[in-house]
Amino acid sequence: MSEPACVSVEIAGAVGTIRLDDPDTRNALTNGTLRDIAAALASFDASAEVCAAVIAGSDRVFASGSDLNALAQLDTIDYYFGERARLWDDIRSARLPVIAAVSGFCLGAGCELALMSDIVVASESAQFGLPETKLGLIPGAGGTQRLARAIGKAKTMDVVLSGRLLSAQEALAGGLVARVVGGERWFDEAREVAAEVASRSSVATRLAKNAVNTAFEAPLEVGLEAERKSFAIALGSEQARQGIAEFLARRSERRRS
Repeated sequence: MSEPACVSVEIAGAVGTIRLDDPDTRNALTNGTLRDIAAALASFDASAEVCAAVIAGSDRVFASGSDLNALAQLDTIDYYFGERARLWDDIRSARLPVIAAVSGFCLGAGCELALMSDIVVASESAQFGLPETKLGLIPGAGGTQRLARAIGKAKTMDVVLSGRLLSAQEALAGGLVARVVGGERWFDEAREVAAEVASRSSVATRLAKNAVNTAFEAPLEVGLEAERKSFAIALGSEQARQGIAEFLARRSERRRS
Protein backbone atom coordinates (compact mmCIF):
# COMPACT_ATOMS: atom_id res chain seq x y z
CA MET A 1 0.00 0.00 0.00
CA SER A 2 1.41 3.42 -0.96
CA GLU A 3 1.76 6.14 1.63
CA PRO A 4 -0.35 9.28 1.39
CA ALA A 5 1.70 12.24 0.21
CA CYS A 6 0.93 15.82 1.14
CA VAL A 7 2.67 17.80 -1.56
CA SER A 8 1.29 20.60 -3.71
CA VAL A 9 2.88 21.65 -6.99
CA GLU A 10 2.28 24.87 -8.88
CA ILE A 11 3.93 26.79 -11.70
CA ALA A 12 3.98 30.57 -11.87
CA GLY A 13 5.85 32.00 -14.82
CA ALA A 14 9.21 30.24 -15.08
CA VAL A 15 9.25 29.06 -11.45
CA GLY A 16 7.89 25.74 -10.23
CA THR A 17 7.04 25.45 -6.53
CA ILE A 18 6.83 22.25 -4.49
CA ARG A 19 5.15 22.79 -1.12
CA LEU A 20 5.24 20.24 1.72
CA ASP A 21 2.07 20.42 3.79
CA ASP A 22 1.47 17.56 6.23
CA PRO A 23 1.08 19.07 9.73
CA ASP A 24 0.10 15.70 11.25
CA THR A 25 3.60 14.31 10.60
CA ARG A 26 5.42 17.67 10.61
CA ASN A 27 6.22 17.14 6.94
CA ALA A 28 7.93 13.78 7.48
CA LEU A 29 9.44 12.53 4.24
CA THR A 30 7.58 9.36 3.32
CA ASN A 31 8.34 7.46 0.14
CA GLY A 32 5.16 8.95 -1.28
CA THR A 33 6.36 12.47 -0.52
CA LEU A 34 9.79 11.81 -2.02
CA ARG A 35 8.10 10.26 -5.03
CA ASP A 36 6.02 13.40 -5.58
CA ILE A 37 9.05 15.68 -5.15
CA ALA A 38 11.08 13.62 -7.63
CA ALA A 39 8.20 13.55 -10.13
CA ALA A 40 7.70 17.31 -9.88
CA LEU A 41 11.39 18.03 -10.41
CA ALA A 42 11.47 15.66 -13.38
CA SER A 43 8.49 17.43 -14.94
CA PHE A 44 10.15 20.81 -14.36
CA ASP A 45 13.34 19.53 -15.99
CA ALA A 46 11.37 18.33 -19.01
CA SER A 47 9.55 21.64 -19.39
CA ALA A 48 10.77 24.35 -21.72
CA GLU A 49 9.07 26.98 -19.57
CA VAL A 50 10.20 26.12 -16.01
CA CYS A 51 13.74 27.30 -15.34
CA ALA A 52 14.01 27.17 -11.52
CA ALA A 53 12.29 25.37 -8.66
CA VAL A 54 11.43 26.17 -5.04
CA ILE A 55 10.92 23.51 -2.36
CA ALA A 56 9.23 24.85 0.78
CA GLY A 57 7.56 23.71 3.95
CA SER A 58 5.46 25.66 6.46
CA ASP A 59 6.33 28.48 8.84
CA ARG A 60 6.98 25.99 11.66
CA VAL A 61 8.70 23.14 9.87
CA PHE A 62 10.42 22.54 6.55
CA ALA A 63 10.60 18.78 7.12
CA SER A 64 11.06 16.89 10.37
CA GLY A 65 12.91 13.89 8.94
CA SER A 66 12.09 10.45 7.58
CA ASP A 67 8.83 8.62 8.19
CA LEU A 68 10.00 6.35 11.03
CA ASN A 69 6.99 4.03 10.77
CA ALA A 70 7.93 3.16 7.20
CA LEU A 71 11.65 3.10 7.95
CA ALA A 72 11.17 0.58 10.76
CA GLN A 73 9.72 -1.90 8.27
CA LEU A 74 12.80 -1.90 6.02
CA ASP A 75 15.76 -4.23 6.31
CA THR A 76 19.29 -3.61 5.05
CA ILE A 77 18.68 -4.83 1.51
CA ASP A 78 15.33 -3.04 1.21
CA TYR A 79 16.93 0.28 2.08
CA TYR A 80 20.18 -0.06 0.17
CA PHE A 81 18.67 -1.30 -3.08
CA GLY A 82 15.08 -0.14 -2.63
CA GLU A 83 12.89 2.65 -3.89
CA ARG A 84 13.85 5.19 -1.21
CA ALA A 85 17.51 5.26 -2.24
CA ARG A 86 16.52 5.62 -5.90
CA LEU A 87 14.17 8.50 -5.08
CA TRP A 88 16.95 10.39 -3.30
CA ASP A 89 19.15 9.88 -6.38
CA ASP A 90 16.35 11.20 -8.62
CA ILE A 91 15.94 14.33 -6.49
CA ARG A 92 19.68 14.92 -6.37
CA SER A 93 19.89 14.60 -10.16
CA ALA A 94 17.60 17.55 -10.95
CA ARG A 95 19.30 19.64 -13.61
CA LEU A 96 17.52 22.95 -13.08
CA PRO A 97 18.49 25.19 -10.12
CA VAL A 98 16.60 24.31 -6.91
CA ILE A 99 16.00 26.79 -4.08
CA ALA A 100 15.02 25.50 -0.63
CA ALA A 101 12.79 27.87 1.37
CA VAL A 102 13.32 26.87 5.01
CA SER A 103 11.46 28.05 8.08
CA GLY A 104 11.31 26.39 11.48
CA PHE A 105 12.70 22.89 11.99
CA CYS A 106 14.77 21.34 9.21
CA LEU A 107 15.86 18.00 10.63
CA GLY A 108 17.25 14.67 9.51
CA ALA A 109 16.10 13.83 6.01
CA GLY A 110 14.61 17.32 5.80
CA CYS A 111 18.04 18.81 6.38
CA GLU A 112 19.43 16.45 3.75
CA LEU A 113 16.78 17.62 1.28
CA ALA A 114 17.83 21.23 1.92
CA LEU A 115 21.49 20.27 1.51
CA MET A 116 20.68 18.79 -1.92
CA SER A 117 19.30 22.15 -3.02
CA ASP A 118 21.46 24.72 -4.77
CA ILE A 119 20.46 27.77 -2.73
CA VAL A 120 18.96 27.75 0.77
CA VAL A 121 16.89 30.77 1.85
CA ALA A 122 16.03 30.60 5.54
CA SER A 123 13.81 32.45 7.97
CA GLU A 124 15.29 33.71 11.23
CA SER A 125 13.46 30.87 13.01
CA ALA A 126 15.07 28.11 10.94
CA GLN A 127 16.98 25.39 12.80
CA PHE A 128 19.05 22.73 11.08
CA GLY A 129 20.04 19.36 12.52
CA LEU A 130 20.91 15.73 11.88
CA PRO A 131 19.78 13.97 15.09
CA GLU A 132 19.79 10.39 13.77
CA THR A 133 22.43 9.08 16.22
CA LYS A 134 19.88 9.46 19.03
CA LEU A 135 17.91 6.68 17.30
CA GLY A 136 20.95 4.49 16.75
CA LEU A 137 21.16 5.58 13.11
CA ILE A 138 23.28 7.96 11.06
CA PRO A 139 22.22 10.34 8.27
CA GLY A 140 21.58 8.20 5.19
CA ALA A 141 20.84 10.57 2.31
CA GLY A 142 24.13 12.44 2.10
CA GLY A 143 23.99 14.43 5.33
CA THR A 144 27.43 13.51 6.64
CA GLN A 145 29.02 14.32 3.28
CA ARG A 146 27.20 17.48 2.23
CA LEU A 147 27.11 19.11 5.66
CA ALA A 148 30.86 18.58 6.07
CA ARG A 149 31.45 20.21 2.70
CA ALA A 150 29.20 23.12 3.68
CA ILE A 151 30.32 23.92 7.24
CA GLY A 152 33.51 21.90 7.79
CA LYS A 153 34.46 18.83 9.80
CA ALA A 154 34.41 20.26 13.35
CA LYS A 155 30.87 21.64 13.31
CA THR A 156 29.58 18.67 11.34
CA MET A 157 30.95 16.30 13.98
CA ASP A 158 29.21 18.39 16.67
CA VAL A 159 25.88 18.39 14.82
CA VAL A 160 25.96 14.68 13.92
CA LEU A 161 27.43 13.25 17.12
CA SER A 162 25.79 15.47 19.74
CA GLY A 163 22.61 16.27 17.86
CA ARG A 164 22.79 19.99 18.49
CA LEU A 165 20.89 22.28 16.16
CA LEU A 166 22.31 25.09 14.05
CA SER A 167 20.47 28.40 14.13
CA ALA A 168 19.79 30.22 10.88
CA GLN A 169 22.62 32.65 11.60
CA GLU A 170 25.07 29.83 12.39
CA ALA A 171 24.05 28.08 9.19
CA LEU A 172 24.56 31.34 7.28
CA ALA A 173 28.00 31.94 8.81
CA GLY A 174 29.00 28.34 8.14
CA GLY A 175 27.94 28.36 4.49
CA LEU A 176 24.93 26.04 4.63
CA VAL A 177 22.49 28.90 4.05
CA ALA A 178 22.80 31.60 1.37
CA ARG A 179 20.33 34.14 2.82
CA VAL A 180 18.50 34.68 6.11
CA VAL A 181 15.30 36.71 5.84
CA GLY A 182 13.53 38.44 8.71
CA GLY A 183 9.81 38.48 9.40
CA GLU A 184 7.49 36.49 7.18
CA ARG A 185 9.35 37.10 3.92
CA TRP A 186 11.32 33.85 3.74
CA PHE A 187 9.00 32.22 1.20
CA ASP A 188 8.56 35.35 -0.93
CA GLU A 189 12.33 35.89 -0.89
CA ALA A 190 12.95 32.34 -2.08
CA ARG A 191 10.50 32.78 -4.94
CA GLU A 192 12.11 36.09 -5.87
CA VAL A 193 15.52 34.43 -5.93
CA ALA A 194 14.08 31.65 -8.10
CA ALA A 195 12.50 34.20 -10.44
CA GLU A 196 15.82 36.01 -10.82
CA VAL A 197 17.60 32.73 -11.57
CA ALA A 198 14.84 31.74 -14.00
CA SER A 199 15.14 35.06 -15.85
CA ARG A 200 18.63 34.12 -16.95
CA SER A 201 19.67 31.68 -19.65
CA SER A 202 18.46 28.22 -18.67
CA VAL A 203 21.39 26.71 -20.54
CA ALA A 204 23.83 28.86 -18.58
CA THR A 205 22.28 28.28 -15.15
CA ARG A 206 22.17 24.50 -15.58
CA LEU A 207 25.73 24.39 -16.85
CA ALA A 208 26.86 26.68 -14.02
CA LYS A 209 25.13 24.48 -11.43
CA ASN A 210 26.93 21.44 -12.79
CA ALA A 211 30.29 23.23 -12.83
CA VAL A 212 30.00 24.45 -9.24
CA ASN A 213 28.95 20.98 -8.05
CA THR A 214 31.99 19.52 -9.81
CA ALA A 215 34.19 21.78 -7.67
CA PHE A 216 33.13 19.76 -4.62
CA GLU A 217 33.30 16.36 -6.26
CA ALA A 218 36.53 16.33 -8.28
CA PRO A 219 40.16 17.52 -8.21
CA LEU A 220 40.87 21.07 -9.39
CA GLU A 221 42.14 20.08 -12.84
CA VAL A 222 39.02 18.02 -13.49
CA GLY A 223 36.84 20.91 -12.34
CA LEU A 224 38.66 23.42 -14.53
CA GLU A 225 38.26 21.18 -17.55
CA ALA A 226 34.55 20.73 -16.78
CA GLU A 227 34.13 24.50 -16.48
CA ARG A 228 35.92 25.13 -19.78
CA LYS A 229 33.73 22.57 -21.52
CA SER A 230 30.58 24.05 -20.01
CA PHE A 231 31.64 27.57 -21.04
CA ALA A 232 32.16 26.42 -24.62
CA ILE A 233 28.73 24.78 -24.68
CA ALA A 234 27.12 27.93 -23.25
CA LEU A 235 28.96 30.14 -25.75
CA GLY A 236 27.51 28.14 -28.63
CA SER A 237 23.92 28.44 -27.37
CA GLU A 238 21.34 30.73 -28.97
CA GLN A 239 20.64 32.33 -25.59
CA ALA A 240 24.29 33.39 -25.24
CA ARG A 241 24.44 34.74 -28.78
CA GLN A 242 21.31 36.77 -28.17
CA GLY A 243 22.46 37.97 -24.74
CA ILE A 244 25.85 39.12 -26.04
CA ALA A 245 24.29 40.86 -29.05
CA GLU A 246 21.78 42.71 -26.85
CA PHE A 247 24.50 43.81 -24.42
CA LEU A 248 26.72 45.13 -27.22
CA ALA A 249 23.77 46.96 -28.78
CA ARG A 250 22.94 48.65 -25.45
CA ARG A 251 26.56 49.66 -24.94
CA SER A 252 26.75 51.10 -28.43
CA GLU A 253 23.54 53.05 -27.83
CA ARG A 254 24.90 54.51 -24.56
CA ARG A 255 28.06 55.66 -26.31
CA ARG A 256 26.06 57.44 -28.99
CA SER A 257 23.81 59.22 -26.48
